Amino acid sequence: MASNYNMGLIGCLVVVLALVKGATADFYVVGDNLGWTIPPNTSFYSEWASSKDFEIGDQVLFNWTGTWTHNVAEVSSLAEYENCTKPGIVFGSGFTANLVTSGSRFFISSVDNNCERGQKVIITVGSPTNTSSIFDILAPGPQPSGASSVTTIGVLLATFSAIVGSVLSYA
Repeated sequence: MASNYNMGLIGCLVVVLALVKGATADFYVVGDNLGWTIPPNTSFYSEWASSKDFEIGDQVLFNWTGTWTHNVAEVSSLAEYENCTKPGIVFGSGFTANLVTSGSRFFISSVDNNCERGQKVIITVGSPTNTSSIFDILAPGPQPSGASSVTTIGVLLATFSAIVGSVLSYA
C-alpha cells in the first residue's frame, strides 16, 4: 500500500514539474546587450533572432538610449521588410511585442537609413508562414519580473495539493 502511495506521489510530482516547465514564457531584449540600434553588421539581428527559440507567450523588448534616435515599426510582409518600407505607426524605446500567435513578424527602424544599415529583425514563432496582426502587438506590456510564472506555479501547486489530498484520503 505504501509503495502505491509513493508511486502516485512521484507521478504527481513529475506531472507538476512538466507543467511548470511548459507554462513559463520568456522575455527577450532585442540584440541582448547591444539593444536596438544600428548594428555592427547587416546580419547582426538575423543572427540574434536565429539563436532564439521564440514561443507563443514570449515577449520581445525593443530598447535603446536616446529619444527618437531610433524607433521600431512593424511591417506586414517580408517584401516590406526587405525593402525597408516605412509604415505610418512607429513606437518609441521600451516597446514590447507580445508573441501571441505563431508565424513571422517583421520589425524595422524607420529613422533615416537605419533599416538599410541592418536595424531590422524577423521574429518567428513556430512556422514562418503566418503573420500576426499589428493589433496583437498593442496588448499590455511586460508583467513585473516573474509575475505570470508565480501565478502559474500557484495554480499548479494548488492542483498538486488537491491530488495529494485525494490520494491520502484513499490510503
